[in-house]
Amino acid sequence: MNVSANEIDDKFLIEFNRFQETKSVWYTTNQTDVNIKTDSFIDDWSVDQKKDISLYLKKCIDEGGGVVAAFVGDQVVGFANVENRLFGSKNQYVPLPFIHVSNSYRGEGIGKQLFYQCCEIAKDLGAEKIYIGAHPAVETQRFYQSVGCKLAQEMNEEIYQKEPLDLQLEKLL
Repeated sequence: MNVSANEIDDKFLIEFNRFQETKSVWYTTNQTDVNIKTDSFIDDWSVDQKKDISLYLKKCIDEGGGVVAAFVGDQVVGFANVENRLFGSKNQYVPLPFIHVSNSYRGEGIGKQLFYQCCEIAKDLGAEKIYIGAHPAVETQRFYQSVGCKLAQEMNEEIYQKEPLDLQLEKLL
């Protein structure tokens, strides 16, 4: 469901469970060959990080982007956003900075629904492709493959520099 800016405050994600244990990751050499290697780490968000992300999502809407979310009762169990910022050699891309499903709700199709809603927002913004700096976990990469993402034909250096271990992906709309 589309979320309006007035629905987001600093408690929007307070109950969201970002926890993800990664054991294997995908990595690329020169954004071409994809390989898998063992790499164990845990991702989780502090309360302050959840507040910061919530305020960022509100700003994204205020700047003409879109935020979608899935709820169980009043609790956000999944969310994603698309920024209103075209880039690329032909202004063909818009970024999809966040797409997350709460730990206990993964594998239920929520992420795919959110992703496809973001594709519609991206089309409305005039994009031909969505650009994702995607977490390298094998499970995450399988998700992106399942929705038709491929290695990006062009690299956005700013997005890459934020998380150099992420794979730079795109989805043709």
